[in-house]
Amino acid sequence: MAELRIEQWWLKLPTRHKQWFRENLRADVVDPDAAAAVYEAGGPDLKETTLPEEDWEFIETQSEFVD
Repeated sequence: MAELRIEQWWLKLPTRHKQWFRENLRADVVDPDAAAAVYEAGGPDLKETTLPEEDWEFIETQSEFVD
């Protein structure tokens, strides 16, 4: 299955995990529960990495508009 773009998987992410990303903007390490939720929603596997810069930019500037 192809990985979804953040605009697609963000909608499926539970609110508590969205809040974690907003509160920990550009974190070098992603909380394991948040990482698992992203993967389950169709996003990237973040076990040993973080989001790419363009995804962080989406979270910072646009994420609340699509909640």
